[in-house]
Amino acid sequence: MTEAPTISTVGELRASGHQHKHIREEIRDNLLAALAAGRNPWPGLHGLDDTVVPQLERALIAGHDVVLLGERGQGKTRILRTLAGLLDEWTPVIEGSELGEHPYDPITHASKQRAEKLGDDLPITWRHRAERYSEKLATPDTSVADLIGDVDPMKVAEGRSLGDPETIHFGLIPRSHRGIVAINELPDLAERIQVAMLNVMEERDIQIRGYLLRLPLDVLVVASANPEDYTNRGRIITPLKDRFGAEIRTHYPVELDDEVAVIRQEAHLVATVPDALVEILARFTRALRESSSVDQRSGVSARFSIAGAETIAAAALHRRVIRGEDDAVARVVDLETAVDVLGGKVEFEVGEEGRERAVLDHLLRTSTADTVRHLFKGLDLAPLVDAFENGSMVTTGERVTAKDFIDGLPSLAGSTVYDDIAERVGATTDGERACAIELALEGLYLIRKVGKQSGDGETIYG
Repeated sequence: MTEAPTISTVGELRASGHQHKHIREEIRDNLLAALAAGRNPWPGLHGLDDTVVPQLERALIAGHDVVLLGERGQGKTRILRTLAGLLDEWTPVIEGSELGEHPYDPITHASKQRAEKLGDDLPITWRHRAERYSEKLATPDTSVADLIGDVDPMKVAEGRSLGDPETIHFGLIPRSHRGIVAINELPDLAERIQVAMLNVMEERDIQIRGYLLRLPLDVLVVASANPEDYTNRGRIITPLKDRFGAEIRTHYPVELDDEVAVIRQEAHLVATVPDALVEILARFTRALRESSSVDQRSGVSARFSIAGAETIAAAALHRRVIRGEDDAVARVVDLETAVDVLGGKVEFEVGEEGRERAVLDHLLRTSTADTVRHLFKGLDLAPLVDAFENGSMVTTGERVTAKDFIDGLPSLAGSTVYDDIAERVGATTDGERACAIELALEGLYLIRKVGKQSGDGETIYG
């Protein structure tokens, strides 16, 4: 953040050559400038470059209000919050004005009086773009007063008459004047509350009870919603839907690399999670989205894989503290801990009661097998298979340290298979090598080259 300008009166502002722009012009100019300079105006968005982003850019250039439709965990809220980056970093406002009006364009009675009385001496202050983005989670108990405003009984009690516009307490949308107001889960608003927004969306003014009040609000209204075929709690009323200039459908990442990038970006990891495990979680999430056992109308949120990465990182840190490892590195054995706690994030079809864990385990195995094929394709693991056929056994588990696991591996005289496995995934530390070799062993088990027994916190390959 740069320092705010030092200009403090409207006279100084005019002398500086400052031009007043409405919110839509400001966003359009800044978006076009970013695109012309080759700068990405949408940091942190992955897998939407060829679909959602172009539609959104066209809507903003056209000056439209926007509603984003999509299942949970598709980045709708992140897109809305990114819009604030298209505003000017600093903008002047009349000092003390309730609605943050521009010094050249006061709209409330009190600000107009001050501007007329003080002229070029009207004091101004500067507002950062982060303060010009307002967000409201629509809940059934949201009232018209919350969004639009109402009569303030305290001001009436002070002696003002009911017809005095000074008695009005403004709601969120008027207070977002010259900014962006985002409403999450719009269908959850009661229909009578949605009706109160009609004037804001079209005539750009507000109506509060019986007051003769017209405020030419300068706001960009954006909203998010789940598709109506899934969200039975409510709907967007037709007149309000008609007032949104653009309705944009979001989606989950199409490419695996984008899914991995989302996990890496959003997960707060307390330990090292190797790329191979992140890839398994990404494939696992995508497999759930394609499964006929899962209710696809609800979707499988990106938060599923993010929470999975955070859980296996926590399991690795838990093991390091208890067993005294040098480094906390997640391993394949930790994936089970994620499955234990993530089942509640998935909605299954009605006929799958009692089979939820079996479905999750099966899809995790297929995701692991796909990752093994991708990472170790063409690698000769025959020496390792031969060692098991000759009676060798390897013990691992959530309480087995990486060093103990590596020390317990069968000796493969004259073979570099362990180094080859580690090299394929870029493993350098003991923890990373243990993860890579565990993944190879699990892959051999899944193609039935070796056996596996699990129980009492231990897993034995043999």
